[in-house]
Amino acid sequence: MRYEAVIGLETHAELLTESKLWCRCGTRFGEPPNTQTCPVCLGMPGVLPVLNKRAFELALKAALALHCVINRETFFDRKNYYYPDLPKNYQVSQNYCNLGRDGYLEMSADGGIRRVGIWNVHLEEDAGKNIHVESPGADYSLVDLNRAGVPLLEVVSAPDMHSVEEAEAFMHTLRRLLLYCEVSDCKMQEGSLRFEASVSLRRPGEEKLGSRVEIKNLNSIKAVTRCLAYEIERQSRLLREGGAVEMETRLWDEAGGRSERMRSKERAQDYRYFPEPDLVPFVVDEGWLERVQAEVPELSLGRRRRFVRDHGLSEYDARVLTEERAVADYFEACLAAHNEPKSVANWIMNEVLAILNERKVSIAEFEVPPQRFAELIEAADKGKVTAAAAREILGKMIETGKNAATLIEETGAETIGQEEDLAPIVEQVLAEARKAVQDYLGGKKKAIGALLGQVMRLTGGKADPKLAREILLNRLEEMARQP
Repeated sequence: MRYEAVIGLETHAELLTESKLWCRCGTRFGEPPNTQTCPVCLGMPGVLPVLNKRAFELALKAALALHCVINRETFFDRKNYYYPDLPKNYQVSQNYCNLGRDGYLEMSADGGIRRVGIWNVHLEEDAGKNIHVESPGADYSLVDLNRAGVPLLEVVSAPDMHSVEEAEAFMHTLRRLLLYCEVSDCKMQEGSLRFEASVSLRRPGEEKLGSRVEIKNLNSIKAVTRCLAYEIERQSRLLREGGAVEMETRLWDEAGGRSERMRSKERAQDYRYFPEPDLVPFVVDEGWLERVQAEVPELSLGRRRRFVRDHGLSEYDARVLTEERAVADYFEACLAAHNEPKSVANWIMNEVLAILNERKVSIAEFEVPPQRFAELIEAADKGKVTAAAAREILGKMIETGKNAATLIEETGAETIGQEEDLAPIVEQVLAEARKAVQDYLGGKKKAIGALLGQVMRLTGGKADPKLAREILLNRLEEMARQP
């Protein structure tokens, strides 16, 4: 018996603010434990929260980017539960009136565009962090409340995904959206982007959902995909054997590669939600909404479509260039100075991205501004320098900060593009590379590559390769006609 998986995801993203949601404490990652706390985020008696306006606006921007209906008047609720890292014994969240609802996310999947519903987008505070001491004989845990009160965006998807591949595409697409909108840095290694997955199974064609299992403790996209694959197989096996899937919450054991029961699944009434009495409702007026809407950028998928349509790029090239907003911005800034999309795309993908990957830095740290890089590409496109020479010039631009024109002049890198200059070098190569010449004359036409390589070596990569090849072929044909 085959079963259809039904998958939903809850995404938690820490927002890019310098202070917490209800107080002025900092949000920097990696500070010494409990050094970014105050009576408000420690949950001391008598304190009152004050909403961080920037956090609210970032959440609003994300909701708009996800095409949500915005609740113009929204408020916060208390979600009551006890954990050692939740000092108030309740979390201030949104349950009855979320900031955004009924949205969607478009993503590339299964060779086309899929739309996944977004049930709601809301704002809440993060909890602290438990540190379990692993020293031999240790029987205690520590609590770090630096993270308590950090602004947290929660995006709840509809159960619209039916495969691990779709869930993976959703996570990558949502991550790109949050980065494009600059609402979160999405650094999973620092806990600023986290996922919880829900999965149930049903027979193909059925409308009714099966018992839903929620899995927590997923610290990477890879962990989510591994967990979903395991859980789908676990539930399938259980149903095939005549058992029943229990509605529950499970934890993912990354090292063991399996999920383990944590507790029976909570329901909304278990949290005893009620409106937060220390906060007034918040009204999003038309002017505020329009101002935040204007801050929503063109997103990755739309930009990719435009690059294909307007610049004639392939789907692959457009996808690579739009993976990160800063790279797409760099590409378009280069085009503004040298409007040759395919050439600019090739140089960025083959040279710039390789350099950034090797150095493990972002394009914001790349030393060559787009205007100067465009000048180098233009020099190569017009044959002023060869591609090989241009790559060397690029390295010197990074090292010295000088522009392409100056370095071309200083290094004498300008292309040797006159036949009278190249002809003697070709003759030297033909005289020295006798085996390659004989191979070519004997029918091994690929030997022209070795001969051209020798010309480029002798000229320090400055020979015009097209002209050099033409001269070589003409001389080889003359040699072939000789008795």
